[in-house]
Amino acid sequence: MQQKQPRSMPPGVAYMDGSFIDIAEARIPILDWGFLRSDATYDVVHVWKGNFFRLADHVDRFLEGLGRLRMELPVDRAELEGILHECVARAGLEDAYVEMICTRGSAPNYERHPRYATPRFMAFAIPFSWILTPERWEEGLHVGVSRDHTRIASTAVDPRVKNYHWLDLVMGWLEVSDRGADTVVLVSEHGDVCEGAGFNIFAVLDGTVLTPDKGVLEGITRRSALDICNDLDIPTKVAPLALEELRRAQEVFVTSTAGGIMPVTRLDDAAVGGGTPGPVTRRLYETYWDRHDNSPWATPVKLSNAAQNRKQTS
Repeated sequence: MQQKQPRSMPPGVAYMDGSFIDIAEARIPILDWGFLRSDATYDVVHVWKGNFFRLADHVDRFLEGLGRLRMELPVDRAELEGILHECVARAGLEDAYVEMICTRGSAPNYERHPRYATPRFMAFAIPFSWILTPERWEEGLHVGVSRDHTRIASTAVDPRVKNYHWLDLVMGWLEVSDRGADTVVLVSEHGDVCEGAGFNIFAVLDGTVLTPDKGVLEGITRRSALDICNDLDIPTKVAPLALEELRRAQEVFVTSTAGGIMPVTRLDDAAVGGGTPGPVTRRLYETYWDRHDNSPWATPVKLSNAAQNRKQTS
């Protein structure tokens, strides 16, 4: 009897070319500009306990990015949101990582000018993905600052448009991994702190929460942290963040859809604070997760008739 091969993909559902399919079946054509030129934008929203978190804000940012890239989405906003709901519902996930993507697409006969391409929209839902799992939260992240790689200049690739131009991050990540770090943060060509591999970074200095204002994706979780600070009367500053300031911070934390608010307890070879999550980080973390329930930021996943029937018979 032939043994069943282990699944190489997580369980999930994708939407491609007008159809919902198993995530393992999702493919992008080789001549798509998204693959050949990294000519694409995307956004990621998460679902927690059956609720999307800040769905409208993620969709707003996605649509703004499309406008900056001069791409026209082949579905309207209501259809887009319905597809995201349906991916989660069909996947049967209570906690999910949900991605929406638009590539430049492809052109007939491989025309080489982007104006001839027809944009392609895709989406998928898979189980929730963590940068730092809850089991490791008290341990915190060990972040390394890349010495050999700087962040792509904002004048070259607009970081406000979520993109797949990750080679600076990937090479920096491999570099700091060789030094034992979990993940990487990059600085600009001028030496100011920018962002990391899928996260924004914050420093707590003398009671004020600082985060870089340039060279970064303006993350929705970053926005959530700043909103929560405002609600809790914690002073904030969005401005250039020098590497020296980051190194002398009493606390450092990062924010991402893939894990929320996460403490940094080691920066390169030095412990941050006492080497454990600090009080400001803890307070923000607890408030952030509290707002996933009974909050204006939470949107219940809508179950289609097909998804409801599957749930009732499962």
